[in-house]
Amino acid sequence: MKNVFIGVLFGIILGGAGGFAAGIFVFPYLFPPPPVNEVVVDRDKRKIVARGEFIHAQPSDPVHYGRGKVTIYEDLLHLESDFEVGPGPKFHVYLVPEANVTPDTLVQESMFVDLGRLKAFSGSQNYAIPAGVDLRNFKSVVIWCEQFNVLISPANIALVG
Repeated sequence: MKNVFIGVLFGIILGGAGGFAAGIFVFPYLFPPPPVNEVVVDRDKRKIVARGEFIHAQPSDPVHYGRGKVTIYEDLLHLESDFEVGPGPKFHVYLVPEANVTPDTLVQESMFVDLGRLKAFSGSQNYAIPAGVDLRNFKSVVIWCEQFNVLISPANIALVG
């Protein structure tokens, strides 16, 4: 009888933990935030500093992918309307000093700048660049999962002009 009780208790704990973990993984797929369509105010008056394009950093991983263009102005980072990443929890937009960021790059140990939580998994989005950030010191924009410390998608940026 004691073994049955221990087995049932173990099953409840294991099932609860597994269900919780599955829920964290599945939730963004079942209830993704709607696409965003933010525009750049005074686009004609702003100076473009850099441009880039997101890539699928690890093609063998079907979950962590990204695509689309990014435009960086002097005080604003704009994800273009073709931007898209695979859904997940706690995605953030980082400026990273390293170029050619891969899943092996130690992003969390670099002097990255966190521009904020990703607003949606697709569509155009704006992120303010804090005053004093010298964009010449950054070579990549990265979508990073803070919950699991995982690279979602990097974009090398090229300075314009």
